[in-house]
Amino acid sequence: MKRREFITLLGGAAASCPLVARAQQTNVPVIGWLNTGSPGYYGDLARAFRQGLSETGFVEGRTVAIEYRWADDQYDRLPALAADLVRRQVTVIAATGGAPSAPAAKAATATIPIVFQTGLDPVEAKLVASLNRPGGNITGVTTLSVELGPKRLELLREMVPTASNIALLVNPANPNAERLSRDAQVAGRTLGVQVQILHASSEREFEAAFGALDKTQVRAIEIGTDGFFNRRSEQLAALALRYGVPALAPYREFAAAGGLMSYGGSLTNVYRLVGAYTGRILKGENAANLPVQQVTNVNLILNLKTAKALGLTVSLSLLGRADEVIE
Repeated sequence: MKRREFITLLGGAAASCPLVARAQQTNVPVIGWLNTGSPGYYGDLARAFRQGLSETGFVEGRTVAIEYRWADDQYDRLPALAADLVRRQVTVIAATGGAPSAPAAKAATATIPIVFQTGLDPVEAKLVASLNRPGGNITGVTTLSVELGPKRLELLREMVPTASNIALLVNPANPNAERLSRDAQVAGRTLGVQVQILHASSEREFEAAFGALDKTQVRAIEIGTDGFFNRRSEQLAALALRYGVPALAPYREFAAAGGLMSYGGSLTNVYRLVGAYTGRILKGENAANLPVQQVTNVNLILNLKTAKALGLTVSLSLLGRADEVIE
């Protein structure tokens, strides 16, 4: 196993301390990586981040060091982790893993530059003053995944046209939960469907949420935008199939794991862009002057094997619009 892979598997924090110490002694910049999840899931995305860094001339272990901080899905740990990075005087903070990390980083420092990754509208979330001129010490990349919530509901209704009752699963610990719920209710009224809001912030609550579907006569479920949900795509896809309910989630990982549909952008591309912006700041650019990047490319992924297992007929219209079909 290569040393860099060993560092990543350990989460970087302990294993990279000597490297970070040497970096500080030799004036090599240090990136503070603040993430809501754990290194197991984010290995590929962390590599995409490092690829973006390399595009601006920075290579971990040579020209830059990275201090990794993982919340392990315990969002309440993020403020303390962010404060620790500030105490260590990192050069820039990469706030990744979804919406909760950016507010924690912003609350921890008004001087250290921050590059975030989020599915929220960063202006509405009060992270930046505007997309074109963020102001302050923060900028980043948004997939605007929350804004796609109503479109996902529309796609789910198109897949199951007889569904008059659709559920939305949200994580109440995530700052986007209220916005997702509100938008879904509005979209539901437009589509003529009743939207049932379900909550889960731990794995044990998944079973209860899906178990409630029969009681409420829900005929389909949308998985809300949340890093915790993304990291459990296999579990959620398996539950949806076991309960016989068509399900749609934001990212391809869900459909690839056996979920019926996914609709959203590429997280790999997002993390590469976050890495590139982090590198540009390390080169001296001001976060306040770097426009927030919006990833507008979205992909519709259909899993025909799952559709068959659920007894669903996929319309030619949906098939024609799919960017990828899993058979």
